[in-house]
Amino acid sequence: MLIEIHMIQNHSPANLNRDDLGAPKTCIFGGALRSRISSQCIKRSIRFSPEFTELRGGIRTRRLAEKLYEQLSKEDIKTAEKILGAYSLIKKGKKSKKEDSDEDAFNEESEVLIFTTYKGIKRMVEMIADPELTYDDKVKRFNDLLTKCVHSPDMALSGRMLEAKGLKDTKVEAALQVAHAISTHIARPEIDYFVAADDIPGEDAGAGHIGESMFTSACFYKYFSLDWDQLKRNLNGDENLAAHTVGAFIKAAASSNPSGKQNSFAAHNFPDGILVEFSKIPISYANAFVKPIYFEKGTDIVEQSIGQLANYVEDFVTGYCDDPSSRISFWFSPNGRHELNIKSKNFAPQHVDNLGELVSKVLDQLGNFDWDEVRQAKVYLGD
Repeated sequence: MLIEIHMIQNHSPANLNRDDLGAPKTCIFGGALRSRISSQCIKRSIRFSPEFTELRGGIRTRRLAEKLYEQLSKEDIKTAEKILGAYSLIKKGKKSKKEDSDEDAFNEESEVLIFTTYKGIKRMVEMIADPELTYDDKVKRFNDLLTKCVHSPDMALSGRMLEAKGLKDTKVEAALQVAHAISTHIARPEIDYFVAADDIPGEDAGAGHIGESMFTSACFYKYFSLDWDQLKRNLNGDENLAAHTVGAFIKAAASSNPSGKQNSFAAHNFPDGILVEFSKIPISYANAFVKPIYFEKGTDIVEQSIGQLANYVEDFVTGYCDDPSSRISFWFSPNGRHELNIKSKNFAPQHVDNLGELVSKVLDQLGNFDWDEVRQAKVYLGD
């Protein structure tokens, strides 16, 4: 079962996700220039949002060796160094000079980015320090800890692709797909010319600094596809933790924004509409906006975007679904501000006015889960 999430979210002037030149990211869609937020940027803002904090059990780093060093006694450091060297997680033979210490090697970043869990690191430390295990046992168990200790919601959602010498079966299939957010209308970056005044001026009254910063303002369509069955598999069958993850993800996706230049723009805008559907196959409604929206007098860009989304959803359901009446979906707009007006008598999403109610409806559909109960399912977040 797939949980399909579609959002319409309007942002005030911002530079949430910029390219190598510092400009807001863009793309050509439908032959027109659109503002864009990358999927990587969206996922990271969700992962580090307050709503998702207690589920962030994964850690992604090149400094695994350093993390282990902090918790190991001196006598276990050399064993750990040999194990990490066997998997090319630190460079063999780095300590060519007598003055080089063990700590020098452990502070060296590995050549690959490791995505593991806080619980996994704790078990690595315990395993390396275990006097009853042989070196060969420790090498094997280290591989097992990297491949099997993956039951954290953030890793279960985003997956893992890890290529390192000697490591086997390290891939984790992502339960979540995230589209790049695109503006529903043409959006051209603008330039903000600014000056910084010198509080202690000299003889000249000029500015202490002059600069330019690019920004844009856009209404975005966002799309997420969450595989419920894959999520449960990645969490070792823990349905309560999976339900907690779904609820927290919906809340985080609605309430989090990328951090790019927020100190300058404070574009902390929430979605005006969220559509959640249950489906066997993924379907993006991005083509609802292949023809960019143009402002019409007497309405606004958000209202027009939601209206265009509603028309496309109705056309899709009517054209592709054998039994539209069996299609389950929920539409949320804060306090019922915007309706998703679908004229079809065979299909109409259930409207809810509160985000908490939306989460409850989704969890109930997944298996009569209660949000207050499943949110008690915890993950190890480190000491």
